[in-house]
Amino acid sequence: MEKKNLVELVLLCVILVFEGHCAQRALCTSVTYDGRALVIDGKRRILQSGSIHYPRAMPEVWPELIRKAKEGGLDVIETYVFWNYHEPVKGQYYFEGRFDLVQFVKVVHEAGLFVHLRIGPYACAEWNYGGFPMWLHFIPGIQFRTNNAPFKTEMELFLGKIVGLMKEENLFATQGGPIILAQVENEYANVEWAYGVGGPLYIQWAAETAVNMNTSVPWVMCAQSDAPDPIINTCNGFYCDQFTPNSPSKPKMWTENYVGWFLAFGYPIPYRPVEDLAFAVARFFEHGGTFQNYYMYFGGSNFGRTAGGPLIATSYDYDAPLDEYGFIRQPKWGHLRDLHKAIKLCEDHLVSSEPTHVQLGSKLEAHVYYKSSNDCAAFLANYDSSQDATVQFNGNSHFLPAWSVSILPDCKTVIYNTAKVVSQRTVADNSFASATTARATFIAPSSWSWYKEHAGIWGNNSFTSPGLLEHINTTKDTSDFLWYTTSIYVEENDASIQENEVLLSLVSLGHAALVFINKQVIGFGCGNHDNANFSMAQKINLNPGNNTLDVLSMMVGLQNYGPWFDIQGAGPISVIVDELGNGKTDLSDGEWTYQVGLEGEYLGLDRVSMANSSLWTKSELVPVNESLIWYKVMFLAPEGTGPLALNLASMGKGQAWVNGQSVGRYWPAYLSPSSGCTDNCDYRGSYDASKCQKDCGRPAQTL
Repeated sequence: MEKKNLVELVLLCVILVFEGHCAQRALCTSVTYDGRALVIDGKRRILQSGSIHYPRAMPEVWPELIRKAKEGGLDVIETYVFWNYHEPVKGQYYFEGRFDLVQFVKVVHEAGLFVHLRIGPYACAEWNYGGFPMWLHFIPGIQFRTNNAPFKTEMELFLGKIVGLMKEENLFATQGGPIILAQVENEYANVEWAYGVGGPLYIQWAAETAVNMNTSVPWVMCAQSDAPDPIINTCNGFYCDQFTPNSPSKPKMWTENYVGWFLAFGYPIPYRPVEDLAFAVARFFEHGGTFQNYYMYFGGSNFGRTAGGPLIATSYDYDAPLDEYGFIRQPKWGHLRDLHKAIKLCEDHLVSSEPTHVQLGSKLEAHVYYKSSNDCAAFLANYDSSQDATVQFNGNSHFLPAWSVSILPDCKTVIYNTAKVVSQRTVADNSFASATTARATFIAPSSWSWYKEHAGIWGNNSFTSPGLLEHINTTKDTSDFLWYTTSIYVEENDASIQENEVLLSLVSLGHAALVFINKQVIGFGCGNHDNANFSMAQKINLNPGNNTLDVLSMMVGLQNYGPWFDIQGAGPISVIVDELGNGKTDLSDGEWTYQVGLEGEYLGLDRVSMANSSLWTKSELVPVNESLIWYKVMFLAPEGTGPLALNLASMGKGQAWVNGQSVGRYWPAYLSPSSGCTDNCDYRGSYDASKCQKDCGRPAQTL
């Protein structure tokens, strides 16, 4: 780790343009539901949906992404709403650029698709602080996501703001708009136990509050088995075929079907074989499902400091049918498109009746949907994880590979099997330059300028306090960085310390720390996504008199999930100097001086207006393998209109800006474990997030 730059920042000039596309709008006047399906304009519907989060792509690319989703067979686009960026300061709202929610909904409408608006306002979504604004944390007496008056007041205000905005723009379906569903809260049942009696009371309140918003479209609560009527409780997971709603009057809906998994720094890259994903979808509709959503259909990027934590990567690719850059990912996109076509051919049968179950053998079965006594559609399933089979159905013999479903829209002819991938396996996307013909532009070292920060306190806005302060409450998330500075005094005649090394031990709640003694780097420590806590011990040499200890504590995304996640702390909690047999000195309760942020952040070195500042140094020799360096370069954008990426494989840990806009964090120095990956992951058998992984021993993200 010491050989890499541990805090580096970059300013580059790049242009990104995607071509837009518009289509005829979808119009409807009523949305209701019964125990079989959503009912749109009086007709039961089978709906394929996909998640695309508007802030994870630039507005210029929204039309192209939506077009590809529609061509892939989707009917609905699902998105969260991100409170912390829409109301960054209490009472001050922001709906511009990547956060122009109204424009995004209108783009979906123009393409002729519906919208499921997941207002929450808790999102999770591997998004910073789960989507909650940081100012909410500092309201006196507040407790998040429970029967707490201050929280409920603010949540109701924000719900009302979003619903009111959608009504003003005539975006609900009954107004001629595309929004057919809305969601309140999010996966609360996973943590409800931690809130005691306040949990059920809060859910009841949230449901009543949502219904009273009078959206005229149904509300859902995902992963919430006790969702009060008329809220529809829905399923989230890798498989939802066995899910049953909490009332026979509610349809079977799947709001999050994970197409892969999120990426974290220090971890290998997870992926999900399309054969298993298609199997899960087919099984869901086979068992009576009528609405299914891919999480994600396009994942995109966690620009800026939007990534959640701990240690969520900037890439939110998610192994989605559309990759992080908007390219079609084959064979996933094509195989799912063909699946949607096959299911669409069965739509009239699926909404006309409950399925008739036929046992065909051990772990072999059929579900038959009758439109009339002699008109049916069938799903034939082999859910054995290893044994292929041949079955007899309706007078015909059918071969069923293990862990697969065949679809017969006429109960006779198989038009699709989930295990038989016929879609091409190479990228085919004529909208952009193909990823397989990507061009690299090298920027010579002589082009770079730099600014070197000094370790420790840098400004007159520092302050002193006894003891180690909690990181997040101190920075209020205005920066990833917080300096902790104190001194270690060594008596002139204390030969035991002067002549011998001493051991400096630090324990932190996360996420990372860079430690300096007398302004020289002596160590770096960090946690990981599953356990942000870490400890480090380093032998050091001290001089007679005062010695300076500077600790740069670093956040890598605020916690976004779990019970009481909003009050989980970060930063150092113990600092001890051990004289190795001659006693210990606990510095934890001593006097510390604090500085929020880096000097370069305060100076605005990331801004375009500072590009020609005299603060930057330029010479033939660019400093490398050092910490606390800002780097800057200016260059002409490459030709073409395709997506562009920065290859930061040679860097250590830091953040990057393009034309003053933060494109996110990078950390190529944090390698994933060398084991746990497989070249050919067997799609057969139940999938989980660690089953299929690649790029072990490598950085999670370099582009």
